[in-house]
Amino acid sequence: MEAQEIIRCRGHPHVLGTHQTTFEVTRGEQLTHNGNCIIGIGADKGCAGLSAAFRKILAHDDAVLVTRLSTGEVEIEVRSRGSAHLTLDHPADLVWRRSTFTCGRTIGICSNQVAATLPRELIARLRNGDEMTVILTVTRPG
Repeated sequence: MEAQEIIRCRGHPHVLGTHQTTFEVTRGEQLTHNGNCIIGIGADKGCAGLSAAFRKILAHDDAVLVTRLSTGEVEIEVRSRGSAHLTLDHPADLVWRRSTFTCGRTIGICSNQVAATLPRELIARLRNGDEMTVILTVTRPG
């Protein structure tokens, strides 16, 4: 089983990318220096906007989420897990976590990347306000 979603967002001059346990993309338009996990704003959807098919596959403990972050020539792949505990009901936010904590904003757990480990070239482009494409591909044994 597989499903894919594409999210478009952009950076902001206050993108820091220094959070040690998460990274986030949000539909919100504002960003302060306190939001050091937020790497993209103005997203065209949050967790609640994901398709029913995508949400159904991701909400299993054996689901694997591959997230491709792409801005200009910089592209990175992030691997995470899904969970039966995901509710995916937050209207604005998507959060990838290193831990297994879940809430309505969580899209992936046990992520192999967090804001602080993302390539600095990606963060620099986002700080310049570059557009970013987020391609989410979820799979699970079928």
